[in-house]
Amino acid sequence: RRHKLYREELNLTSPAAPLPLRPEASWLQFHLGISRDGLYPRSSPAVIRLLRDMQEFPIISADYSQDEKALLGACDCSQIVKPSGVHLKLVLRFQDFGKAMFKPMRQKREEETPEDFFYFVDLQRHNAEIAAFHLDRILDFRRVPPTVGRLINVTKEILEVTKNEVLQSVFFVSPASNVCFFAKCPYMCKTEYAVCGSPHLLEGSLSAFLPSLNLAPRLSIPNPWIRSYSFDGKEEWEVNPLYCNTVREIYPYSNSNRLLNIVDMAIFDFLTGNMDRHHYEMFTKFGDDGFLLHLDNARGFGRHSHDEISILAPLSQCCVIKRTTLLRLQLLAEPEYRLSDVMRESLLQDPLAPVLTEPHLLALDRRLQLILAAVGRCIDTFGEATVVANDTAQPQSPAAHGAKLDT
Repeated sequence: RRHKLYREELNLTSPAAPLPLRPEASWLQFHLGISRDGLYPRSSPAVIRLLRDMQEFPIISADYSQDEKALLGACDCSQIVKPSGVHLKLVLRFQDFGKAMFKPMRQKREEETPEDFFYFVDLQRHNAEIAAFHLDRILDFRRVPPTVGRLINVTKEILEVTKNEVLQSVFFVSPASNVCFFAKCPYMCKTEYAVCGSPHLLEGSLSAFLPSLNLAPRLSIPNPWIRSYSFDGKEEWEVNPLYCNTVREIYPYSNSNRLLNIVDMAIFDFLTGNMDRHHYEMFTKFGDDGFLLHLDNARGFGRHSHDEISILAPLSQCCVIKRTTLLRLQLLAEPEYRLSDVMRESLLQDPLAPVLTEPHLLALDRRLQLILAAVGRCIDTFGEATVVANDTAQPQSPAAHGAKLDT
């Protein structure tokens, strides 16, 4: 009711209806480019246009995400003692039926996650989502949806375009005259956990939506190296160094590329410092050998001063790695293609640059050396023929790799 009166007072009209879907729309071209090799081809012009469109297109509607709607009213806000759980996130829609997941800034770039924070109560970071997309592309995985930073006017681009009365009701003006909003339960249902503009502008990440589940069904599968989500519990892999022998006996880890893809994911998470990979998703169309989607990366890049070696457990316990992955890692350890330098240059393309602080960039080089050292120990123990798996892609020459790093 307040929102309606507010709009009438300012003589605000409803936004124009979405335009008909154009076949050349960047969202559609991105979806059509998904293959068994990744979410998009190397040097994809559709992804470049999609990043630009998410950054520039007018926002025509805003709403809570489906998982937040499903939990609305199903939690007890009196039990929440700190800003934990899923990031406050919104679905923003654009013309041509495009939509993106918006995750607002909750933590400044120079802030590190406190040492006493458990990974499952850590704040989530918008810049980590952006940086994860760039890192995934540099590693040539192409398993993170295109993500870009954007400065959002929370009043004009969220409050004034949303039709969700619950979302309308959680906006308020802070004592500092900043416009703020918060999640209505689930997770962060108190005003002290709100996000605020300055006074209206707020940084955030925008991640492109994947095709709907009706068009492209996906499976959500528990990670065999899932962590315990309690304050004192331990999973078997954390106490049993031979745990991988058990995993290898279970289909599909026994006779497909799935285990190699799990190792890829562990390497990616170790570089970002993300300990919160409890599930992974796959497109059912590509079968058991399909790639794993690297979604929800906002808990990465929290502590540049700490390297969480346990994230590498799939690699160190199973001692297998794709040859193409190893070649790419070795290339990025070379002085002329140093990972931190390539990331720094890539992130300069984002509107919110600098996305990562210098200590986080340098931590990537340090962690890369730790990965290569772990692979080296495996080769010393079992031999290169056993550890390094020849995957389907043809190994690239250093010159070809160097060209692709610019994409």
